[in-house]
Amino acid sequence: MMRIWVVMVVMWSLRGGIRAEERHEQGQRLMVPMTLVPDAASQGAVCLDGSLPAYHFHTGSGTAVRNWLLQFEGGGWCNDVGSCLERSRSRRGSTSLMSKYEVFSGILSNDPTMNPDFYNWNRVKLRYCDGASFAGDSEYNATINTLYFRGKRIWGAIIQDLLPKGLMFAEKALLSGCSAGGLATFIHCDEFAQLFPETTTVKCLSDAGFFLDVTDISGNNTIRPYFHDLVNLQGVLKNLNQDCLSSHLLPYQCFFPQYALRYIRTPYFILNTAYDVYQFHHIFVPPLADRRGVWNRCKLNPAACSSIQLLILQGFRVKMIESLGLFAKSRNGGMYINSCFAHCQSELQNTWFASDSPKLHNKTIAEAVGDWYFERRVTKEIDCPYPCDSTCQNSIPLNPFQECQ
Repeated sequence: MMRIWVVMVVMWSLRGGIRAEERHEQGQRLMVPMTLVPDAASQGAVCLDGSLPAYHFHTGSGTAVRNWLLQFEGGGWCNDVGSCLERSRSRRGSTSLMSKYEVFSGILSNDPTMNPDFYNWNRVKLRYCDGASFAGDSEYNATINTLYFRGKRIWGAIIQDLLPKGLMFAEKALLSGCSAGGLATFIHCDEFAQLFPETTTVKCLSDAGFFLDVTDISGNNTIRPYFHDLVNLQGVLKNLNQDCLSSHLLPYQCFFPQYALRYIRTPYFILNTAYDVYQFHHIFVPPLADRRGVWNRCKLNPAACSSIQLLILQGFRVKMIESLGLFAKSRNGGMYINSCFAHCQSELQNTWFASDSPKLHNKTIAEAVGDWYFERRVTKEIDCPYPCDSTCQNSIPLNPFQECQ
């Protein structure tokens, strides 16, 4: 039953096998090769199946040669032995099964016309091969199979590999992530900031990672027991924010960003849609709460939602806005909450920065993030309720949660 959570939407990631070391001409994709971390195994920092962790690194240039952007890859979670074993036999749990090249687009693009603020930074994409948002530290031993829940060690091993490659000399740094990777930024943000001297400008960005602790349409809470089992199985609890843990009767809840956020000291930006497609489909209206498929048409096309369904979805939006209430008053925090039906908007070029990108108060996501990071102006944008925003693309594929091959 719980395996429905394993697969996350990966619509933004296109695979290919063409090598590209430098920026291509306009219209061509930047393909960045994989780098395995050679000494990771000696630290016990391995993927679910025991393979070496990996990242993709495109070097910076010019005035930004000492600026670094690290992006956690997303890809769901696993919360029991069965789903984690299945995951270990896929590209979500083994670098040996991953594409050896990764497309860098959106916030990772090296084209100044498509990524004006970060195009010439050192840009790194951390491959996700554990099942707990780079936070676990345990293992499961069976007669035939061993599962390694080593996300926290993977994070540490990649950082140790990047420091002598120039990360230790960073003048500006941004830790970001999408989906489960966005959740990882909540967990590792302050730890990342501690790597650098006070003279380094360090900030964090979560894209589609603000997963709510919320009941579904049937009145049940599906995500809470799921995260509870995940945290226990993968040894996550000891790696969560200690201030948060000491303040909650149910410590595993600190895996939820809404509870951890208030304890993060590093400047933070939250990019999310108020109608996040993954949460809509699997947390707020999970299949088990809609056995008759009453919501199927609405899930595929928000324009097909009934007035009652829209009213219920507006309730979900209200819960998200309320959960961000305290953060909205922070001095150094940034926010871009639009009303599009989407999931992950920073790595897709057409949602990050393009002629037809979503806009909020006439500002694209890229412009909002850049304004916040470089402190050009305050960026705390919250959209009006659906369907008022005409810039949203609301492009939901027939099977939005099937992993790309």
